[in-house]
Amino acid sequence: MKTKIRTTLLAVTGFLFLFTMISCDSSTDPEIPEYQLVWSDEFNGQAGESPDSTKWTYDIGTGDNGWGNQELQYYTDRPENVSLDGDGNLVITAIREAFGGQAFSSARIKTQGLFEQTYGRFEARIKLPYGPGLWPAFWLLGTDVSTIGWPQCGEIDIMEYRGQQPYLVHSTVHGPGYSGGGGVSKTYGFENDRFDVDFHLFAVEWGEDYIRFYVDDEMFQELEPGDLSGEWVFDNSFFMILNVAVGGNYVGFPTSETPFPQKMYIDYVRVYKAL
Repeated sequence: MKTKIRTTLLAVTGFLFLFTMISCDSSTDPEIPEYQLVWSDEFNGQAGESPDSTKWTYDIGTGDNGWGNQELQYYTDRPENVSLDGDGNLVITAIREAFGGQAFSSARIKTQGLFEQTYGRFEARIKLPYGPGLWPAFWLLGTDVSTIGWPQCGEIDIMEYRGQQPYLVHSTVHGPGYSGGGGVSKTYGFENDRFDVDFHLFAVEWGEDYIRFYVDDEMFQELEPGDLSGEWVFDNSFFMILNVAVGGNYVGFPTSETPFPQKMYIDYVRVYKAL
């Protein structure tokens, strides 16, 4: 697939507007719409700064707050766990320490209540950590989760990663009838590369009747309503989440081969809407 990135300056009533357009040309891939950038965070700032509070908020605490999965970390909003590095990245750091009654601390940030969108392209350029028991993720959750609950609200996992498998990432959707271990998932992997060595681009393109997953602009999974064993619940607004969990039923426990602290570097997060 050949990917084009086009930037256009438009002058309207004396002002300049910058539009970033993404389109993909391929004779085999499905038709891809053109997209316009509508939201982004480039994480430019001083080292030690917290993420932009107009764009991100936090989940604080442990699995007792409702996200469960037998995870071992306490999520905080401390700069030690989530802050800019001064080089254009946001860093989420998992630390082995006694904190809040847990054996590890980490961070989980989200755009809930600040930015949600129905359909479009959501992408992040990320360098992942390494080690058994680490569970970083970039994902979307339906904004009505607080009223109708999960999995009825829907969940789109753009990227999940088991730290003990640095050459693989997983993309999954969850909804009523296909949640948890029954989520509809596909794996993308490398033969001669690892996701903890350099940055890679993880993206989803989502429309009224499709969800398409990408790594480095290569589409590796496309889902339509007929591919799911239950109701299609991806027709409402979703918000974004970035986190690094430690332990849990998806990855198992850290071992002596898991060095700490461990860091996930996020170069940018960008959201587009179809024209």
